[in-house]
Amino acid sequence: MNVSLRWLEDFFRRRLDVKDVTERLAMLGAPVDAVEPLHAGLDDVLIGLVEEVRPHPNADRLRVCLVNDGSTERRNVVCGAANVTAGRKYPFAPIGATLPGGLRIEKRKLRGETSEGMLCSARELGLGQDGDGIWELETESVAGTRLLEAIPVDDHRLIVDVGPNRPDLLGHKGIARELSASYQVPFRLPVIPGSPTIEVPPVRRVGNSAEVGGVRAAIEDLEGCP
Repeated sequence: MNVSLRWLEDFFRRRLDVKDVTERLAMLGAPVDAVEPLHAGLDDVLIGLVEEVRPHPNADRLRVCLVNDGSTERRNVVCGAANVTAGRKYPFAPIGATLPGGLRIEKRKLRGETSEGMLCSARELGLGQDGDGIWELETESVAGTRLLEAIPVDDHRLIVDVGPNRPDLLGHKGIARELSASYQVPFRLPVIPGSPTIEVPPVRRVGNSAEVGGVRAAIEDLEGCP
């Protein structure tokens, strides 16, 4: 079961520590086989604003872009993506950046035109399978902002080993419910824009019993069920 740490945080309205979550899930009988940081290799990637696009003089399928990366100078970037458009924002890897997979961006000439960086697709950043074009960003962040600060991709994927007897854990809601009991904090469904508001009755705890919505449950054997 693939679990997003950021999605889990939506159930608690707070940040969670990935190491603490993995340890708690193991204690709850759902060990985490692996943790994959989805933002690995993205520290150097910026928001780039393409201000100008012109045809490459020596290649029909290439374009030469003038990119604003937040610095005082504009960057000349050769791009082969058909969807590159002036006035749009894209992930921009400047010279010296290293992308996921180990690709290091260097200043180079492509068919006679100097390229001072790279406009990236989601696949090149390890954030999806779409590699047909560069990733068009819908963000109010200004050019030069770090991608990790502008787009919510600072996440970890937890690969949880869910046993056949726990189908209730085959989803973020079930995982979050288990963690809610472990943390002893309220469990809240994430707010979905446009959806009706559902009031969840509070839980009243007295001794070894609890009541919610008129339904009461009690633990009669504290030694057998601590």
